[in-house]
Amino acid sequence: MRNAATLIAILSLLVAMFCFQGGASLAKTLFPLVGAQGAAALRVGLSALILLAAGRPWRARITRQNWRALAVYGASLGLMNLLFYMALRTVPLGIAVALEFSGPLAVALLSSRRGMDFAWIALAVAGLAFLLPLTRATPELNPQGAALALGAGACWGLYIVFGQKAGAAHGGSTTMLGSVVAALVVVPFGIARAGAALLQPSLLPFALLVAALSSALPNSLEMVALRRLPARVFGTLMSLEPAVAALMGLVLLRESLAPLQWLAIGAVMLASAGMALTARDPAPTIAA
Repeated sequence: MRNAATLIAILSLLVAMFCFQGGASLAKTLFPLVGAQGAAALRVGLSALILLAAGRPWRARITRQNWRALAVYGASLGLMNLLFYMALRTVPLGIAVALEFSGPLAVALLSSRRGMDFAWIALAVAGLAFLLPLTRATPELNPQGAALALGAGACWGLYIVFGQKAGAAHGGSTTMLGSVVAALVVVPFGIARAGAALLQPSLLPFALLVAALSSALPNSLEMVALRRLPARVFGTLMSLEPAVAALMGLVLLRESLAPLQWLAIGAVMLASAGMALTARDPAPTIAA
């Protein structure tokens, strides 16, 4: 029975990864219609509406003491999605996700004092160096897109730190409230870029599918995994995300990567898995 529960948890997490990266791939097809900013606004805005409809917003208690962490958490969530989508305009999905992993790895580095952790960070930095357009040996990559993906990673780091603080104050309402703040941050960018095009009835079913695949469904599946898997196992499995993203980009978007880029993504994955496996008190983090 226990083995069956573990297997279900692992499968749930893997399905969640494919859903999230599949949602990102589908969102990229909206770029010609509403731009990256518009796609991010639809994804974040509709996700917030879904969570509000499913949650109980009237039970949330916001005070002067706990609103700051919630505001930073929600803003970082919104900017993370916005910058990530803007990076996808010029950077393949797998590389964008690998670069975005710099945020969680930086948080792990800043909270660690052990030599082993610094070794894993060095491996991650080496992988990122081969992804960034720093040398002639590096395959061609748009510098602006790479910078946007790294910016999304910085926001992911803030999301982790302030998400823990907001979660301690708001409990089960944290994701819902943070999504509302994220929508307030991102939707104005979408309106400025796409305007009334965001309200096209023909876009709504597709945008709802993107929102469901990118937030509602994977978050629910990840919670199934979190309740059944040790944090170390969860974190190790999450390191597969860049490979899943690269695979979905190849299948759905026909984004092929150079062998050196695959090797660099593998280095980032290995560093992330190593950090999770050797951490003394690991805490899993979920990209929303």
